[in-house]
Amino acid sequence: VCKELTSLGKDDFTSLSMVLYSRKFPSGTFEQISHLVKEVVSLTEACCADGADPDCYDDRTSALSARSCESDSPFPEHPGTSECCTKEGLEKKLCMAALKHQPQEFPTYIEPSNDEICEAFRKDPKGFADEFMYEYSINYGQAPLSLLVSYTKSYLSMVGSCCTSQSPTICFLKERLQIKHLSLLTTMSNRICSQYVAYGKEKSRLSHLIKLSQKAPTANLEDVLPLAEDVTAILSKCCESTSEDCMAKELPEHTVKICDNLSTKNTKFKDCCQEKTPMDIFMCAYFTPAAQPLELPEVELPTSKHVCGKENTEAMDKYTFELSRRTHVPEVFLSKILEQTSKSLQECCDSEDSTACFNAKVPQLKKELSSFIDKGRELCADYSENTFTEYKKKLAERLRTKFPDATDTELEELVDRRSDFASKCCSINSPPLYCDS
Repeated sequence: VCKELTSLGKDDFTSLSMVLYSRKFPSGTFEQISHLVKEVVSLTEACCADGADPDCYDDRTSALSARSCESDSPFPEHPGTSECCTKEGLEKKLCMAALKHQPQEFPTYIEPSNDEICEAFRKDPKGFADEFMYEYSINYGQAPLSLLVSYTKSYLSMVGSCCTSQSPTICFLKERLQIKHLSLLTTMSNRICSQYVAYGKEKSRLSHLIKLSQKAPTANLEDVLPLAEDVTAILSKCCESTSEDCMAKELPEHTVKICDNLSTKNTKFKDCCQEKTPMDIFMCAYFTPAAQPLELPEVELPTSKHVCGKENTEAMDKYTFELSRRTHVPEVFLSKILEQTSKSLQECCDSEDSTACFNAKVPQLKKELSSFIDKGRELCADYSENTFTEYKKKLAERLRTKFPDATDTELEELVDRRSDFASKCCSINSPPLYCDS
């Protein structure tokens, strides 16, 4: 911490802390985060000064932990605080330090107009900067820390230049173009890292395999599997990386592989690969919707020989690929049911007679799989093929037929609930934490 304070200087250290704690505690209020940053900066300054007491840092952080446990604590509240407060000494501090909030899966940040930005900036430049760093970081907190810091810095530098220039409008236009790439990189990194954090490495790999198989169902497993593995390797390397150019370097290399493997398999990917910059190609590929699934014979679950043998991952990958290219249900549904199916099959490997266990379990698993997929189809029916208004109209007709005795109010509530769910969970890149619950 002292090294950071010395190399950054107080102002940059304070900005870094603002971004760091806002992304760590996105449900904290601006006041709570500001309080915490103030405390941290003040204790760091005091304890890193020449001649400071060697116990200073230890004592001050202990006092900070103790203050967090008081009922009128001014700091962000966390679900696990009370449990940490039952511990003592270092254990308590480490427990507190490990606390995090669930990430924001639906960014709500709306950029004000140029006039509003400049008005707020002129009134209180420091206050404007703090509030912007807080707002932006709670909304895009899963982007790598160095990227967030770099983007917020560039943005504030643009505001400082343009709000003091002769013609702010022209200045904003020019400057926004300059930082467009960084802005896209930050928001896209936030999206893909959010999913990675929610799913973990293995489930994230399967999730990318499902999405790619649905977007390019005519491709082979050999085309899509290396891409799913490549993007997962990038996320495991870059999401927590402190190097500023990790994503900027890795994603363009990944887009080359996407174009090599998929541009001949699907016209949408072919179009994406005509885009000007690697970032535009990546975004285009990311937002490509699922294609029409292939009409193929039903896919069989892997056998005990495959699941319990050396080629376990291979068998489940093949099954995931085959099921995904035949199934028009968003990835969040398929990931959930495939994880459960895989777990159930794995359990048979530990039993005395794995083949008998498989034979007993498979019919039941097939039933659960198809009923869950049907439920997903029903919940998302018509969503991706229609405008939202059209979709709601069709949904109301379907629900009216299904529940003929429902009152108009009940029906309206049901349509609102269902359409809200569909708007969040029926697209190819739905947020996993929200949809899972």
